[in-house]
Amino acid sequence: QVQLVESGGGMVQAGGSLRLSCTASGSLFSINLMGWYRQTSGNERELVASMTEGGITHYGDFVKGRFTISRTNANHTVYLQMNNLKPEDTAIYWCNAPSVTSAKNYWGRGTQVTVSS
Repeated sequence: QVQLVESGGGMVQAGGSLRLSCTASGSLFSINLMGWYRQTSGNERELVASMTEGGITHYGDFVKGRFTISRTNANHTVYLQMNNLKPEDTAIYWCNAPSVTSAKNYWGRGTQVTVSS
């Protein structure tokens, strides 16, 4: 089992920045890719960004250079730096890590990000 604990959500004005953190614990040998998803009001959960241990990144199209994912493999923590936030970025953001040894897909509890106009 892997546990994912997020932190860093909150409320910010449009144009502001937030940094989310997610630390993994447990059977860390079973994960490689870590990332962030979000669900905005009325929409399905969507990928924000992901990153492998080797540093390969993937971003959702809507990011457009505003967000940056990074990670420290030593403490199995992934970060999401979000700049130039917009009201439409308001959502619950979840940390995600799919298992590479089983069909399990691990999720954190989510952290709320609210951007006011």
